[in-house]
Amino acid sequence: MRRTVFDEDHEAFRETLRAFIEAEVVPVYDEWFAQGIVPREFYYKLAELGIFGIRVDEEFGGAGIDSYKFEAVMYEETARAGVQFGGSGVHVLLGLPYIKMLATDEQKKRFLPKFVSGEEMWALAMTEPGTGSDLAGMKTTAKLSEDGSHYVLNGAKTFITGGVHADRVIVCARTDAPSAEDRRHGISLFAVDTKSEGYSVGRKLDKLGLKTSDTAELAFVDVKVPAEDLLGEENKGFYYLGHNLASERWGIAFGAYAQAKAAVRFAKEYVQDRTVFGKTVASFQNTKFELAACQAEVDAAEAVADRALEALDAGELTPAEAASAKLFCTEVAHRVIDRCLQLHGGYGFMNEYPIARLYADNRVNRIYGGTSEIMKSIIAKNMGL
Repeated sequence: MRRTVFDEDHEAFRETLRAFIEAEVVPVYDEWFAQGIVPREFYYKLAELGIFGIRVDEEFGGAGIDSYKFEAVMYEETARAGVQFGGSGVHVLLGLPYIKMLATDEQKKRFLPKFVSGEEMWALAMTEPGTGSDLAGMKTTAKLSEDGSHYVLNGAKTFITGGVHADRVIVCARTDAPSAEDRRHGISLFAVDTKSEGYSVGRKLDKLGLKTSDTAELAFVDVKVPAEDLLGEENKGFYYLGHNLASERWGIAFGAYAQAKAAVRFAKEYVQDRTVFGKTVASFQNTKFELAACQAEVDAAEAVADRALEALDAGELTPAEAASAKLFCTEVAHRVIDRCLQLHGGYGFMNEYPIARLYADNRVNRIYGGTSEIMKSIIAKNMGL
């Protein structure tokens, strides 16, 4: 089926990105994988390539293109190569929407040029130990000083992707107690400088997958956050988080579809080369049927992911539609990648093969950004159930 979501500019970007990955990432990726982190210097190379500035206005050094389609190409190309760009995805997909939506003109002048150049890498700190998807239950606090010049931040966060290398972190904290009518009241967002006294990075978490992504625990002990680093209005943080969840969930959905597509490619190449009983694995009917079924699922996921992308670019992607896309694409990827690994036999269990890494990387898609169970609840509510 012919796709209509990308044009010549996107395909030209794809060629450039593919060449960059082959030259700058593939030769050293095993080393990154073993170390469990992408070198901080690599982010400057991504900045030079223009990755961080695509959706940033030209006055701040960006390209001024108001579209997620170039990011979609990046999802497809990194999956195709079996690599990850570390925490840089959070920098662009999660960090940038909050700056664009909430930052004042003064804040944009301070933040965006360094964002585009890679001088300041951003992360988003929502989740806390013991709260999981219940963001309204967060305990981290930010108390305004008597003179109103700064907030005093105390608390802890966990599962923060990009947390090791981050220079700025959007921290969600309570500036007021929840009201009796609304547990979500009282949350605010702050652009916290990671060099601040009392700010510390705890463990770099040892994850099942996404090994090159620096996921960490963060702690705040009497961290002074200048009042001018408040993002948006006080106590409206939960609304802001909900507003941007649609784009985050689209990103997870599209990334999962791209992983499933890559899995079929890896399996097809493997079964065409691998021989058993004097025949290629690809020649067996079971192999053909399995890959055909996987391809059909990938085709369906591609259609869903593309439709969500068009809606996102048009500013029309609803929370329920984003939840539906995430649920469908992540579940498809789960099934497809598992079946493609099975076709690799014992070699599919070896990390030297990209399908094994992909299998581990994919598992978190049904957890972060809201679990599959949360997605079902959102969809059911939208159905009036």
